[in-house]
Amino acid sequence: MPDSPYHMTLSLNLLNHLGINLYSNVPSVLSEVVANAWDADAESADIVIDKHGGTIVITDDGHGMDLTDINGKYLTVGYRRRDPGNQGDKSPNGRDVMGRKGIGKLSLFSIARDIQIFTLKKGEKRGFRMLLSDIEEKIKARESDYRPSVLSTFPADLKKGTRIILSGLKKSQHQTEAALRKRLARRFSILGEKGRFALKINSRPVSIADRGYFSKLQFLWHYGAIDDLPIPNPDKLGSREERATEIAVVAEGKSPAQKFHVTGWIGTVKESGDLKDEEDNLNKIVVMVRGKMAQEDILEDFNEGGMYSKYLIGELHADFLDLNERDDIATSSRQKIMEDDPRYYALREFVQQELKHIQNKWTDLRNKRGTEEAMQIPAIKDWFEDLGRDAKRKATSLFGKINQLTVESPEDKKRLFKYSVLAFEHLRFKEDLDALERIRPEDLALIGEVFADLDDIEASLYYEIIHGRLETVDVLQRSVDENQLENVIRDYIAEKLWLLDPGWERATDSKFVESSLTKEFEDYDFKLTKDEAAGRLDIKYATVTGLHVIIELKRPERAVNLGELITQGDKYKRGLRRLLVQHNRGNEPIEVVFLIGKPLPDWENPQQRHDDADTLHSRGMRALLYRELLDNSRKIYGEYLEKRKETGRIRKLLNSIDEADMP
Repeated sequence: MPDSPYHMTLSLNLLNHLGINLYSNVPSVLSEVVANAWDADAESADIVIDKHGGTIVITDDGHGMDLTDINGKYLTVGYRRRDPGNQGDKSPNGRDVMGRKGIGKLSLFSIARDIQIFTLKKGEKRGFRMLLSDIEEKIKARESDYRPSVLSTFPADLKKGTRIILSGLKKSQHQTEAALRKRLARRFSILGEKGRFALKINSRPVSIADRGYFSKLQFLWHYGAIDDLPIPNPDKLGSREERATEIAVVAEGKSPAQKFHVTGWIGTVKESGDLKDEEDNLNKIVVMVRGKMAQEDILEDFNEGGMYSKYLIGELHADFLDLNERDDIATSSRQKIMEDDPRYYALREFVQQELKHIQNKWTDLRNKRGTEEAMQIPAIKDWFEDLGRDAKRKATSLFGKINQLTVESPEDKKRLFKYSVLAFEHLRFKEDLDALERIRPEDLALIGEVFADLDDIEASLYYEIIHGRLETVDVLQRSVDENQLENVIRDYIAEKLWLLDPGWERATDSKFVESSLTKEFEDYDFKLTKDEAAGRLDIKYATVTGLHVIIELKRPERAVNLGELITQGDKYKRGLRRLLVQHNRGNEPIEVVFLIGKPLPDWENPQQRHDDADTLHSRGMRALLYRELLDNSRKIYGEYLEKRKETGRIRKLLNSIDEADMP
């Protein structure tokens, strides 16, 4: 290899400290390249992603570099451009520069193994190549010098600025164009005409609008004039409020306090689900410094447990965190700020006070919006207008709380409104009960009305329970039809024991799923036989009367015979009986229920099935077919629904809510 005029001095301790993998993802790395283009007074930077070629190419039209710049600035790790005697904190064209530490170029190796750089300044063309493998060899050999290789061929279309070609991309670092566009748009505020800087990806401009979240904002609190913010159509927001911007910073041992200003905005969205953006979580407040993201989320510094916090998003600009005459408080990765600096402490205090204000305002706004939304359902509006003044106030509060919940669909919102109606009917009933002590004999007829309302409410609630149970039957039917493994069906039935017997509503004993008899009674001081201990219970359940029910589920497509069931059932009962006797509970009854998918042999003969049932019953066992279990459940609960479907004042109101269209 010929001697190279390029020279990079590496500090082994520095590289060990920072690491080649300084940054964690492509947007973070490309942000450093874009920031360098901005600092070089580029008017545009174009990122080209070639998935097939496996390259990322970044070209800017900035000042470029000559040999002195390359060696003295770019290839000098830790070059501090803002130090006295260096370039200062302004670009040649007067921009506030973003770079400071001089280590951003190391981030390129986080995503690429091969880096080619071409640059042009005042007619001097330069090109060089850096290979991660060569640098790693130098580090292993404990050498401090690395000389990038010379590139003799210069791109004919590069007439100004710098081009960086990244290849040998690491597999975990591939990004789609759409995802990269959003992430870079969210990292810079200098994009577009206002900043006189055009960023492009595959020749298509990236704009602030590409962030993709402004349309989701419902309420806004802004710092500085609304016209200075990139908020489209601010008049269409549900509410907006301009807030004070001043921050007082008291430096340790110094007075008086210095005054600085924050600009930007904090907003809330209509639904918390609006802040889920593929793998990104938008529920954060970004801190921007000099037009570039300095902290991904200051919100994580606060232990905000209120419902409102799940709806927050924002962007605050705090350039005072990066004053040239003050210490650099950005971390090495440039994605977080050191928390022990008085400036950051003051910013946190400011944000905390704003969050308290926003929480109170948000609650009031959501209460109002919740009532307005509920009133758009005619049935609820009619119901609400019939309430007394105090009840209306309580209904407004409840509708507001519903509007504060994470509700992802109109159907879920309607369901919550239905429950709120039922809750208030219970409240009204309670008020009637309080009035019973004051009722006069001639008004005894009112008692009938009170209890009629109570029956109506209970019937409506039970209607909802039964309707849900029929949906459960349909889900289990699909599991059986698909011949799912018995443990899938077992887990389902373990939570829905009413499928087997409507009376099994409450348990006095624990319920065990996939447990051995030994494990269930592991504190006992005796041993089971090997065969008994191996008996595995699918479900063990104790009814309110003390009956122990062991439920054994067979896979729907599996064929079994009577002898197999009796053998297995006896084994279960023997093991459980021994345990109960030891615990002085030997007189408690035990039943084994087998759920099977296929009929036992000769069950097409009704007499044979009757005989088998008697045989099992005599041993405290019974066998049920999945199909018959589901059919019986549908019949039992379906008949009740049909009878109660259209009856009752509350039921009719709930039906009206169901049929309404949500706004």
